[in-house]
Amino acid sequence: MAAEIVNPRTASGQENGKGNQDQEGGAEPLDSFDPAFALHRGGKMAVQATVPVRDKDDLSLAYTPGVAKVCSAIAEQPDLVHDYTWKSSVVAVVTDGTAVLGLGDIGPQASLPVMEGKAILFKQFGGVDAVPIALGCTDADEIVETVVRLAPSFGGVNLEDISAPRCFEIERKLQERLDIPVFHDDQHGTAVVTLAALRNAARLSGRALGELRAVISGAGAAGVAIAKMLVEAGIGDVAVADRKGIVSRDRDDLTPVKRELAEFTNKAGLSGSLESALRGADVFIGVSGGTVPEPAVASMAEGAFVFAMANPNPEVHPEVAHKYAAVVATGRSDFPNQINNVLAFPGIFAGALQVRASRITEGMKLAAAEALAAVVGDDLAADYVIPSPFDERVAPAVTAAVAAAARAEGVARR
Repeated sequence: MAAEIVNPRTASGQENGKGNQDQEGGAEPLDSFDPAFALHRGGKMAVQATVPVRDKDDLSLAYTPGVAKVCSAIAEQPDLVHDYTWKSSVVAVVTDGTAVLGLGDIGPQASLPVMEGKAILFKQFGGVDAVPIALGCTDADEIVETVVRLAPSFGGVNLEDISAPRCFEIERKLQERLDIPVFHDDQHGTAVVTLAALRNAARLSGRALGELRAVISGAGAAGVAIAKMLVEAGIGDVAVADRKGIVSRDRDDLTPVKRELAEFTNKAGLSGSLESALRGADVFIGVSGGTVPEPAVASMAEGAFVFAMANPNPEVHPEVAHKYAAVVATGRSDFPNQINNVLAFPGIFAGALQVRASRITEGMKLAAAEALAAVVGDDLAADYVIPSPFDERVAPAVTAAVAAAARAEGVARR
């Protein structure tokens, strides 16, 4: 079976549902006011068979009695499940609806349009089938137990839009209990693309990562993951700010995750506000929302980089950022240098599934970032430090790099 990127009503030639218009002729359907509703009517994906069932011979092979032979073989040799079912080519996209885009805790049902969207991006950009799974529970242990029980049907798990700090615990426990890749895209996808863009910004300015001091606004899932990846990649120093200021060892109000963060970031021992930390900083990375005052941006080092990634309103508007920064990136598609997770997760999963990796390692993520940065090549420019999601070179490059890294790190099983 495969997730087909079509609206079911297109395939069937029928409309599914009535919007908010009753049969007596009430209010206009939502479709008539906003094209987004028209596109989403009936959902954005469907299931499609990959084998024909045209007659009794086909039926007897696809189902009983032919299927019994395959089931018996898998029962005797469990690894055959990867060759004779969809398991090795499909990902579960799992959420509890507690941190959906910029909408927050809107619940599992309201999260489904986003999860469907994620699934079709897996297919469109990585050739990976994905199934949206919105869970009706928010307890970390309940989520873990549920996913563990669902895991036999899938080759990987993409955790999505689960609020911090629970997302860290959920991912860690699933990685401990499952032998398939578990990847929280809000953390690691964002970090991979950010690192790729930063590598190219540094290359453009003739500097190494080790020469840069970065400040991250936001100590949630994305901020923590970006900080870890930048340190792993060799950044000179990075400080992370939450609502109360710079995360540092001298604070007594830190969560366990932030206490761990304080141990490997902020080598300079900065304290106080985000604005004070930005004085002389080479890089600003925003994953928090809010607005950074213009004087704070002006206080950054000459030739600084501003990656203001909050949507829909960047922490620093590009018009302001361009006054002071050499390279500006956002999370929006209407400005150059969009930091978009779709550049990472389809290829990362495609590479992991290709070699049947047991997990996604730090080395695989770093390899993905390096491959993504390399796609830009000699076309590197201030308004082109990261490729477009529609660049057809992206997914194959990331896939190949991740597969090679999995083999090098000993987590590949084919």
